[in-house]
Amino acid sequence: MKTIFQKMGMLLIMALFAAVSCDESKFLEEKPLSIYTAENSLVTVSDFQAAVNMLYRNSGLMIFCTTDEYNFALFYATDLAFCSCDVNKLNKYAATMIPTCSQSSSMWNNVYGIINQANLVLTRIRNADLPEADKNVMRGEALFFRAHGYRLLAHLFGGVPLITEEITAPRRDFVRATREETYTQAKNDLVEAVSLLGNIDAVKDGKISRQVAQHLLAEIYISLGDYDSAISAATTVIDYPAMQLMTERFGKKLDQPGDTYSDLFRTGNVNRGSGNRETLWAWQYDYLNPASTGRNDMWPWKFNPQYETVTLTVDGVTSTAFKGNTAEKGGQSIAWMQPTLHVVHGIWENDENDIRISEHNILRDLRIDNEASPAFGKWLVADGYSEQVDPVRLWFPFFMKKLYGDVPADFYVKDANGSPQLTAFGEHLVTSSAQNSFSDHYMFRLAETYLLRAEAYLGKNNRSAATADINVVRARAQAPPADASEVDIDYLLDERLRELYYEELRMVTLCRMGKLVERTRKYNSTYTGKNGQVFEASGTSMQDYHNLWPIPFSEIERNINAVIEQNPGYTN
Repeated sequence: MKTIFQKMGMLLIMALFAAVSCDESKFLEEKPLSIYTAENSLVTVSDFQAAVNMLYRNSGLMIFCTTDEYNFALFYATDLAFCSCDVNKLNKYAATMIPTCSQSSSMWNNVYGIINQANLVLTRIRNADLPEADKNVMRGEALFFRAHGYRLLAHLFGGVPLITEEITAPRRDFVRATREETYTQAKNDLVEAVSLLGNIDAVKDGKISRQVAQHLLAEIYISLGDYDSAISAATTVIDYPAMQLMTERFGKKLDQPGDTYSDLFRTGNVNRGSGNRETLWAWQYDYLNPASTGRNDMWPWKFNPQYETVTLTVDGVTSTAFKGNTAEKGGQSIAWMQPTLHVVHGIWENDENDIRISEHNILRDLRIDNEASPAFGKWLVADGYSEQVDPVRLWFPFFMKKLYGDVPADFYVKDANGSPQLTAFGEHLVTSSAQNSFSDHYMFRLAETYLLRAEAYLGKNNRSAATADINVVRARAQAPPADASEVDIDYLLDERLRELYYEELRMVTLCRMGKLVERTRKYNSTYTGKNGQVFEASGTSMQDYHNLWPIPFSEIERNINAVIEQNPGYTN
């Protein structure tokens, strides 16, 4: 009897072994318990949230904090600004913007990095065991960032390869979609995102909301020529009860001189938590917060004149005019980017009372603060001393919206007792390390939504409605109302400069509208240096085909199993 039971036991063991051994893949499958792999790195809500957080982080880093050259190209070589040094050579536009240039390839790679990250989230979250509410919000955010990526690529490059799934193996067979197909992909993503995201008054500062997606959707509809849908999307944002243009002073530093427009850019006022109901999307940057990684040095030091190096000869005495950079003027300056005369003067003709040009927003004169100079206490411009100064890089107006960074005391120049050193007029001298903005940055705000709706009305040849929207923005600025007879697409572009200078990605806007070449040739072909010397700027060498950027040659070259066509006019 015992022998029979022993035999039956052996048979049972063998049967179990056979059942397991028939699926060798399961038997041999490794199950890592202490490391992250491609299979187990996105499982929990916190896993997916970390992946989404990277989308937020990288969307701002690639614009505000990168050391790549392309972020300059988003602003200068346009009607907004020129390169006031030769560091990136974009004043020689035709020789610089070629298929092998770093501006094109860096922009391409950074944006596709965001698209790929969004695809990772979207692909993995489909089958993830997560609460439905969390799943919907994170899917909506990923859809938004993918749409935002394709929006940037379509505006700058035209049609691009469309990737909508996670890539798990090398591919060399990409083909370009048309520009319309690329916009349509962005539209479809945004329409779904709108259905998944929460309203702006129910999300945290810096988070993507339904209204942010609708704002971007309005721009995409304009790009597709669907003006009625663009008007509807923009109107939904404008009419949302929690949104409004700020028309009275608010937030921090109400005890200091300023106006409603300058309050929009004070440190601490950019987010909705300050009472700012105009903010749609603000990219978050917190000084000394370990989560705010990357250099936030895009603003403002590359936009400030190098006034601290100005030397004057007065009554036979030669000395610097200023004791150094100060916190109140934004910190260290290097002046790599300089506004065109069109931005400094042209767009403000007959708008003398516009608060956007007030001394709180554009600083056009400085009081000489070096006691060693016989000109101490005088004004650089008003008293005629600026005639000795090279108007390129050394002196031009300060655009203060990018200077309200409130340089932390860590960067103050200290005396032997550790006390901050001040100028004679009470400004804090700072070290050469004070290069950051130390502030959050607008990505979208409501004033632009009005201007997008105005653009859509112009697309329908409805000048009166377009003018009404423009005048809402101008009324807040206390500027005289525009007349419908003068409002066209160029007036609108000038109004965008007045309202959004150094805030919108000007290159992106002009490429989107097909106006880059025309406007840059008109307003940025030359600039005048000291003693009347004239230099060539971007518009001099621009060709008609430059309304689009070149597809990076590296992408064409490595794509050996299919053909990515180059944009017309460029040769690889």
